[in-house]
Parts: sequence; structure tokens; C-alpha cells
Amino acid sequence: MVVVGARCAGSAAAIAFARAGRRVVMLDSAGFPSDTLSTHLLWPAGVAEVAALGALDRVRGLGAPALRVAYAAGAGLVVRAPFTAVEGIDYAMCVRRTGFDAALVDTARAAGATVYESSRVIELIREGGRIAGVRAVDRAGTAHEVRARLVVGADGRRSTVARLIGVADPYRATPSGRACYFAYWRDRRPEWRDIAAQWRDGDLLGTAFPCEDGAVLSLIQPPVRRGPRTGRDTERRYRDMIAAIPDLAARLEGCQLLGRVRSATDIVSYFRHSSGPGWALPGDAGHFKDPVTAQGMRDAMRYGRLLGECAAPVLDDAPALDRAVSQWEHRREQECLPMYQWTNRLARGTEMTPLEVQMYRTGATDPVLAALALDVMTRARTPDELLTPARAAKFAVQALRYSPPAAVAATVVQEIRDNATDWRERQLARWGATLTRWIPAAPR
Repeated sequence: MVVVGARCAGSAAAIAFARAGRRVVMLDSAGFPSDTLSTHLLWPAGVAEVAALGALDRVRGLGAPALRVAYAAGAGLVVRAPFTAVEGIDYAMCVRRTGFDAALVDTARAAGATVYESSRVIELIREGGRIAGVRAVDRAGTAHEVRARLVVGADGRRSTVARLIGVADPYRATPSGRACYFAYWRDRRPEWRDIAAQWRDGDLLGTAFPCEDGAVLSLIQPPVRRGPRTGRDTERRYRDMIAAIPDLAARLEGCQLLGRVRSATDIVSYFRHSSGPGWALPGDAGHFKDPVTAQGMRDAMRYGRLLGECAAPVLDDAPALDRAVSQWEHRREQECLPMYQWTNRLARGTEMTPLEVQMYRTGATDPVLAALALDVMTRARTPDELLTPARAAKFAVQALRYSPPAAVAATVVQEIRDNATDWRERQLARWGATLTRWIPAAPR
């Protein structure tokens, strides 16, 4: 089989197929080590996926500190909590993609995958209504053909494989209300080196995540309307937005900006059709969420690995393979849809609602609620377990002591509407998964 794209999803799939004894060829247009646009925070569930791939020793060797405390501040309130262990991992990590992706590629090679760097796919091979391989060109311009029973398109948001198949347009998409600007700083605050921190101030959201080489990554997500107007304006506006979050500015006091400020704008979260005869799309090629909840790398690795584990045993049986990859796609949709919906709420680019403020107020003194809120981010619990109808009603009553009744009522109405919309969307996803289980694959 052939994997197009060698970063999180591609390497994870290649490792799983190679471990199952399958011949794997992996192609990537980049050479490694190389960087890619990413905020690259791994919650414990993400670190657990690195461990499941056998890459944790390589990744930890890069030197990023273990982040054992989560810190969230907003509306003058601070919530702190340790991480709940996931598969024995009770810490987060923020590892720059240059070293991280190279570690995954090395792990895939060690598992038995053949990796061709600086090779760009230009065409898909089609036979009998199936995708049967790829044609690619290397750095020298030499064309190569690789035939395979399954083509895994793990080549990111601008996926060539998705475009060539004709599924680049998502069937579910939500534009983000936030832009994203980030840069690295030389960290001069050792007391923060084991803390993953986030601040919300007005409609701004900012973070500070310590990473390797004594650096700290600081990300700002303003509403789209407040983003820099030009490329020359980016660093000044980035610094201005940090200054507008006084506690984040204090966290970065004495720190030195390293390199340029990077940005991601016009962000859209989506699901694309991700499986068909002889092909599958793990990672951002098939599904992407706004970076506000830092879920992308974990999901790319997890569902790349699960794709390999479910497809490898049936790779020689086309009908069974088609059923397996279709079921894999619907599993990913059902498992990721609640977090997709939760992420879209946080990405609206608005100020904290009265219910959110009350949740922070309660979490500041209630370690059980603080741990539950953090568990949602780390995927140990679902969003539905956090803001249950009973808890939302309780927060609404308590919020009346601090916020105008009209603002509380508007928030409750919006919450009811969101829950109804989310419920309908999940029911449709379950219905599609049921059809997949009961409708047999087409015979050869």
C-alpha cells in the first residue's frame, strides 16, 4: 500500500501497516526534518498516541518539558488542575514539528516502511473503478509509479489526493470566528516551564506552551475582524494583542521574540468524504478542527493508526477492505463530532458568556469540576459530561448574581439552540454509520 504524506497521520498509518507485515511505501513532497504550520500542543491523549506508535523515546529525546499542570484564566478567575492520566500518560507536551515529524518518519522506517522524501504525487492510477496507485515525481523531475491496493491520502488540508479523487469540498464545514497568530520566545520564566497556560480577556484568547530548546510558544487567537491587516503589520499587532492580555504579557516579561510571527487565517473546520474503493483520507486531509482546542495531532495519529489496524488484515480482499475503511471513516466521525462541535463554539471569537464565566468561577474553587473541564480537552471525557442540562441550569441561576438577566437568558437560549443543532447533526452521523454496517460492499 502507499501513503501520501509522512507527517502525523501518514507516519501513524505507515507504522500500523508495517507492523502488520504489509509492504508500505510512503511519499512526501517535503524532506525531513522540516517545519509545517502547526500549534503542536499534545494533551496527554496525544502523548499516549505517540507512545502507541513506539515513538515516545525519540520524541522525548528532543527535550520538550513535560507539562503537568493546566492553567486557564478568564474574567479575573483562575482554574488550575493536574492532568488525568490517559494510558498511563499524565502530562502534555509542546514539541516543534521540525523534530517531531522527523521522529515519526524515523519510527516508520524502523517499522519497515520505505520512505521517499521530496516526491510529489501528480496523478492517481485508476483500474476498474478503484484507485490502484499513484504517479509521482521526485526532486530531479523523474516520474515514478507506485501501485497499491490502498492509497492513503494523509497530505493535509490542501490534500492532492482529495482533489484528484474529487472530494476536496467538505460535506460539513464551519468557518472559524478566530484567526491565529503565533511565535516562539526565549523563555526566561522557569517557574512556568511545566505549565500549559491559556488566558481569555475580552474577545481575545492567548496561550503560552513551553517547548524544547528553552523556548515557549505563544499563540493569540483574536476575532477575525481584529487580525493584522497586512504582512508588515503582523508583528506589531501580535505584540499589541499580547499587551491587551495583561497576565499573558506578564508571563512573557523578559522573554525574547525568536524569529517571525506566523499566522493562519480564513480557518475552516470540516469533514470531507474520506473513504472509497481503494482510498482513505486520515488526518487533516479528511477532517480538521480549529486549533483553539489543540486536537489535530492527536486525531491525526489516532485515526491514522486505527486505519492501518483495521485495513491491514483485509488488504487482499477488496470488498472487505472497502467495508473496513468505510466503517473506519464513520467511527472517526462519530468519535470526533462532539469535539468538533465544542471546538466550533470556542472558535466563535466572542467574549466569555455568563455561563462560561460561572463555570470558571466554580472551577476556581471546585477541583472536581476543574478536572472535568480539563478532561474534555484531553478527550478523557466528552463535552456532554461537562455542560449537562442540570449543570447549565445551575450555572445560569448562579450567574444571575453577577450578570444582567437579559444576558443570562440570551446565553441559555443560545445553549438550547446549539444543543438541538448538535443533536440533529449527531443523529444524522449515526444514521449514516448504520447504513454502512448493513449495506454490503459492491462485489468485485
